[in-house]
Amino acid sequence: MALRAVIVDYDTGNLHSAEKAFQRMAAELGGGDVVVTSDPAALRGASHIVLPGDGAFPACMRALESVRGLRAALETEVIGRGKPFLGICVGMQLLADRGLEYDETPGLGWIGGEVVRIAPDDPGLKVPHMGWNDLVVDRSHPVLEGIATGDHAYFVHSYHFAVANPARLLAHAEYGGVRAAIIGRDNILGTQFHPEKSQAAGLRLIGNFLRWQP
Repeated sequence: MALRAVIVDYDTGNLHSAEKAFQRMAAELGGGDVVVTSDPAALRGASHIVLPGDGAFPACMRALESVRGLRAALETEVIGRGKPFLGICVGMQLLADRGLEYDETPGLGWIGGEVVRIAPDDPGLKVPHMGWNDLVVDRSHPVLEGIATGDHAYFVHSYHFAVANPARLLAHAEYGGVRAAIIGRDNILGTQFHPEKSQAAGLRLIGNFLRWQP
């Protein structure tokens, strides 16, 4: 299948910077389409699927489920057909079994764990965790090719994904404790940081994702 990355727009933030970053890397790989859409039917023609998200977990989950047919289409294409999937920020958090932001809210349940408030072991650290932080690579993965411990990524979050199975943690950041930075299993990946705002490391991850065929 030719490259056709679909960035899912379910009204949870400005997707312009993500669209531009994915278009840039698609061009560097020799071309391909990058489409931003809220149409569930568009996922059928996708080679790669991206789910961004900004804001609170409950609001993002409600927004996702408010688009008729979107959750079912995601489950068909990602779980059923095994298409490469990348969740970004809250889009990554929605992969959890549940989120505990404001109210307990069921997530997609694609990667076991829960999303809980950051409680730094150093009371001097502020929440939200906002700004640049070093990545610590925990496990090798094709999307991490050329990315090493010490590379920088840009984070903005008050809640973090506590994975149930440590094998799902591909990379983390230290911020008053271990904070999941990249999680994954099978054809499913998620980044807590914003790769489209993370300069060289983020662009490399996007490029790796777009060439990834699990």
